[in-house]
Amino acid sequence: MRNNSTDGDGHKSCMYKKIFAADATPISILVADDEELMRQSVKELLSLYNLNCTLVKDGQEALDILAEKTFDILLLDLLMPRVDGFQVMKEVKLKYPNTDIVVTSGEATFKNATLAMRHGVKDFLHKPYVPSELIKVINNLIEKREMKQKLDEMSRCIHASEKRYSFFVNNSPDIIYMLDHNGYFSFVNKRATELLGYKQEDFIGHHYSKFVHAEDIEQAHFAFSSSWSNVDIAQKVEFRMVPKFQEQELRCFESRSIAIKLDASEIPDRNSTEKLVGIYGVARDVTEQKRLDKAIYFQVYHDALTELPNRVLFQDRISFAMSQARRNNKKIAVMFLDMDRFKVVNDSLGHIAGDKLLQKISKRLQLCIRDSDTLARVGGDEFNLMLSDISSKEDVNNLVDKITQSLESPFIIENNEIYVTFSIGTAIYPEDGDNTETLIKHADMAMYSIKGKGKNGHEFFSQKINGLHGGDLSIENGIRKALQENEFEVYFQPQYDVKSEKISGVEALIRWNHPQKGLISPDDFIPLAEETGLINDIGEWMLDASCLILQNWIKSHSVLSNITLAVNISASQIGTDNFVNSVLGTLEKYNIQPEQLELEITENTLMQNMDIVVDKLKQLATHGILFAVDDFGMGYSSLSYLQALPLNNLKIDRSFISTIQVPGDKNSIITAMVAMAKEMGMNIVAEGVESKVQVDYVKAIGCPTVQGYWYGSPMPTDKMQVIALKQLANNQLRTA
Repeated sequence: MRNNSTDGDGHKSCMYKKIFAADATPISILVADDEELMRQSVKELLSLYNLNCTLVKDGQEALDILAEKTFDILLLDLLMPRVDGFQVMKEVKLKYPNTDIVVTSGEATFKNATLAMRHGVKDFLHKPYVPSELIKVINNLIEKREMKQKLDEMSRCIHASEKRYSFFVNNSPDIIYMLDHNGYFSFVNKRATELLGYKQEDFIGHHYSKFVHAEDIEQAHFAFSSSWSNVDIAQKVEFRMVPKFQEQELRCFESRSIAIKLDASEIPDRNSTEKLVGIYGVARDVTEQKRLDKAIYFQVYHDALTELPNRVLFQDRISFAMSQARRNNKKIAVMFLDMDRFKVVNDSLGHIAGDKLLQKISKRLQLCIRDSDTLARVGGDEFNLMLSDISSKEDVNNLVDKITQSLESPFIIENNEIYVTFSIGTAIYPEDGDNTETLIKHADMAMYSIKGKGKNGHEFFSQKINGLHGGDLSIENGIRKALQENEFEVYFQPQYDVKSEKISGVEALIRWNHPQKGLISPDDFIPLAEETGLINDIGEWMLDASCLILQNWIKSHSVLSNITLAVNISASQIGTDNFVNSVLGTLEKYNIQPEQLELEITENTLMQNMDIVVDKLKQLATHGILFAVDDFGMGYSSLSYLQALPLNNLKIDRSFISTIQVPGDKNSIITAMVAMAKEMGMNIVAEGVESKVQVDYVKAIGCPTVQGYWYGSPMPTDKMQVIALKQLANNQLRTA
């Protein structure tokens, strides 16, 4: 309870100037007093300090207006009619706790003052009071309210900050943790629960090693131990953590931790006030990233189709194996495996079937090798194989035998039985090369050597092979030069009508008369010509040169005007834009009748770009040009293309004819081909007829035309002309 002051009521001390500030928070004051004069005097006094107040004459009016409007300060008289000041205090304390009460009463007894204070009254003034005292009380209340507002705002900000911190920590995509100086968890966020299945309390008080995978504990120990000795320096480590439930996968984390000093009071179950070193860390889940890295690594170093090592990884394995072989005085073998006739499978059954076949082949080959060996896919149908730690070539031969035996049973692809063979070349370290590139190159040469000898076999690299096959670039350049300087020659092989024993046609065959190497077989340069694209130039030259020879024959000997000229064309040649015009232009250039030209196309060529082939062949067929299918029967394709194309001749591949060796031998496939050709109105030619037994057999089954060494081998132009004229002359004599 305050005593009256002797200060004059008109005096305004500088300590009260604050309530005049223009930016001061507006204060609402309610005055409840039953004396009208007192109410008015208070209003006038407060107005001098820019304080507005509302006046009520008793407690009931005060409660009524408080129910409608909020007031900051209530100046309350105790003794009032209807509802006294004590009842008002009770209601205000219960319902309006933010309203500060100042009692102004003439009954300033100790009892009243005590009761007032119990009801939360801020101050007690005895009436009549000195105006300056009232202003001082109100000013103090304003200061306290402003201070409370600031404290409340600060508390609100702290609370909001704590909520944000808690939200950020618990909703972090990473595990945030704290360890005490002994490595026991003192804090972990909710993310650990989501990733590992443990509750937060499962971590608290437990050592980190309980949750780290056994294989990674040492590196975790090292990282955290480094943190103890390097305070404030971040440590980075990767480790796997064991989930709570067995069905959950191990997860890999990248942890960044730093040792810091913590107040011991912040660590649970610690009462000491001494400073301790703890660890703050963030563990990021990198499981998916590791899985992705592993997948990328696999893709970079493995073949996507077969999942075998690719060329890059294979070369790396060779380098490692060579270093070991040098130390142990051992040898390694590098093998090049090329599948024979894989193109036929792709062309006949499609690339999807071809891919399935490659997958099955790779699995069967893997069963033949040791864990220390490496099998790689380096191309479409090409595999490399490295045998480490071998003693002799016999080890390689044993593996080749094992591979051959494993391939004896067919592969079943889309209900088709496919038999597979490989041409295999081998180079031995160190005698055949002392680096990766040389070993692979020499194994490749050995493989091509065996292909040139009929495929389906194995050969070791030798200097002889190096001399024969080491000059691909020189051969390519030689082909270009041969085209420019007319080093190519046309040879002919006759085709005979078996009943009349007459020549019915000739097949034009190319030979390379090399100025230094002599006559080169097409088997030695045509594959390279196909790879380099020179086959188109060779094909155009061959058609032009053959038609020129036929023109000369006809001009010199009219009896040769009925002979048919067969010329081979390649798939690449057909694919050129000017193919049709080129063929027709050549016939016109040499005045050759279209019916005298027969273009031979392999079965595999027909199956490549079928729509383009059909269109171009039909265009030429409308002019009367004939077409034959060479090597018929060697493909796996549907025979429906025979009806789609304007074909005149089927040439049975020599591999079928070769099965007839002695009288009585039969081949149902040949019989079926002949019957099919007759049914479709096509002629049929048996290639590779080399014996009397084979001649008699094809006659017996009704094959009208033959071609082979029995009747004549490929021969130069002049010799072919002489034989043809001699036979035609004999026929004319018999006719006469």
